[in-house]
Amino acid sequence: MPQHHSYFGLLLLAALWHPALALSPKFVPCQIQKPASTSPLSGCPAGTIFVSQNASDPHMQFTSIQAAIQSLPPTGAATILIAQGVYHETVNVTRSAPLTLLGQLPSTAVARAAPFANASSPNMNLVQVFQTNFVMPGEDDATSAVLTVAPNGAGGLIGAGPTGAPLQPVFGNTDFKAYNIDFQNRAATFAISQALATDISYANASFYGCSFASFQDTWYTGRNGSTYVVDSVIFGQTDCAFSFGPILHWFQNVILANRACGGGLVAWKGTNQTDAPGNRYGAYISNSQIIRSPDANSSTSTTGLCFLGRPWNELATTVYLSTFMDASVRPAGWTTFSTPTFQNTTFYAEFNSTGPGGNTSQRVPIEQKLTAAQVQSLDLTIDGVFLEHPRWIDFEYLF
Repeated sequence: MPQHHSYFGLLLLAALWHPALALSPKFVPCQIQKPASTSPLSGCPAGTIFVSQNASDPHMQFTSIQAAIQSLPPTGAATILIAQGVYHETVNVTRSAPLTLLGQLPSTAVARAAPFANASSPNMNLVQVFQTNFVMPGEDDATSAVLTVAPNGAGGLIGAGPTGAPLQPVFGNTDFKAYNIDFQNRAATFAISQALATDISYANASFYGCSFASFQDTWYTGRNGSTYVVDSVIFGQTDCAFSFGPILHWFQNVILANRACGGGLVAWKGTNQTDAPGNRYGAYISNSQIIRSPDANSSTSTTGLCFLGRPWNELATTVYLSTFMDASVRPAGWTTFSTPTFQNTTFYAEFNSTGPGGNTSQRVPIEQKLTAAQVQSLDLTIDGVFLEHPRWIDFEYLF
């Protein structure tokens, strides 16, 4: 999963796969590689489109992911199977109808309940999608994203200032899913400037067994975006995950791998109850891990230097639940950003943090150290936070 200094080395190591320990019972029969005598689409949902860089493959319908997406009609659920390969392209999803992207897996992949994500050795993912864009002066951060899921160009914009880009009266994809794909922004091997792996705005998007790699602003959920990421790895240095409200993102059993310690693991601009009464907007990290990335430069120190988060305004909400934190995490936990002090409208909270960085005794005073009873009363569950049981999340995925 890591973005190694040698991408050819990454591909070589990826071939040394080990038995799968998670995956989707629904899609693994489609995702696994088949013998040459069998169609790669065997076991796939009816109508699945096959993308392959092998132009001689008789089953190949498109050689690029984006070309396959652009071929889709505006209505009707669609599934795209992506063959093993490294795809140098930008993926842009504007359709509102459901779309599922499946990365191909080795033929021996088996779905069973155990963690799949692993930051220290290659996973079984055979598909990498990468771009090398980074933000130049005067450009919007959205121009650098490897994957964008937004209804249109205006909806994908991030903007700046206290509120970001103007709110748009539109909504994009109602159910975007990606399985076993590594999204990598390879702009540089350091924080050159904003270099996003994702831009998810005005959409519902979920990811399973994926990885996301960059050095600055790796993960972005934008306005009216709802995202769920499970059993995956996010590699970053400055603001691994950042957001402009109103949004919800839930990271479940995710590894946050620090390549260095710039900014905070989560940088967030919240939205108040006046804008959306009863909202639970925020960033929620559950049963996850915070570690020094195995591919961090050996000369880069992370011990006691990484902040859990920083508020871009006084309405920020970030909650860590039962998360392991290695020695990278600063004892204070949190830092300010655009405001000189923390405000009482900022909600930063932890419950049952473990590991060397999980000691909350020196956290900033504003942090809420939650008890089990408070977690229950606040209903800090997926259904409680999303205010419904999200039908766009695959709860059958094993991890």
